[in-house]
Amino acid sequence: MAKEKYITITGMKHYFGLKPFKVGKKVHCRKEPDNRIDSEAIKVTIKHVGKVGYVSNSPFTGATGTMSAGRIYEQVGEEFKAEVMFLTPSMVICRVLPKEDDSGE
Repeated sequence: MAKEKYITITGMKHYFGLKPFKVGKKVHCRKEPDNRIDSEAIKVTIKHVGKVGYVSNSPFTGATGTMSAGRIYEQVGEEFKAEVMFLTPSMVICRVLPKEDDSGE
């Protein structure tokens, strides 16, 4: 069995804050190679809501034990799904879903 991968979503304050997130919610992650700020940027969206943040790519914004966008970039396809596992006042921590489990929302 492959080791589970976790990511931290950051930048929520620029969109909808924590409001659209809840434990168990599925999020859609898509690489943004043309992002002018970060060539390894991974945008996070929620169905019927839109963009809600980005996968953290800094040790200052990612939770300990989660993978940065740069670390996970080559391990995932152009897009993938993740499931919200934990919420804090400033972070959303998600488990990256295996390809076969990423259906739904």
